[in-house]
Amino acid sequence: MHEVDLVLITLSLIDITLVGGLIVMVMFSGYENFVSQLDVDEGCEKLSWLGKLDADSLKNKVAASIVAISSIHLLKVFMNAGNISNDKIMWYLLIHITFVLSAFAMGYLDKITRTSKQIATNTAVNNSGSK
Repeated sequence: MHEVDLVLITLSLIDITLVGGLIVMVMFSGYENFVSQLDVDEGCEKLSWLGKLDADSLKNKVAASIVAISSIHLLKVFMNAGNISNDKIMWYLLIHITFVLSAFAMGYLDKITRTSKQIATNTAVNNSGSK
């Protein structure tokens, strides 16, 4: 087996693992957020992120996972660039850049929202304390 083929197979396995992890994360957090709280006995181990994911943090984690999956796919394309036309490579790159910019924009908007909520909370606390 050639080195490039081994790297491509390894990247495919990493890609499948990332997609599987993304699916599991969305399933568990969707169940906990929208259906029911998961009851886990005190003696049992619990996933550390379970119960801490709200819609905003889940959105950011999904966006980061999509960027990671896109990066792996783009790396596979670059490893096999000799067999792929330049216009297809350009489209792969544009799609990846779109994912990266979208994830960055969502994270930045989440930061702005969180900051404005903290300012509103601090203002409310200060106003109630001065009365």
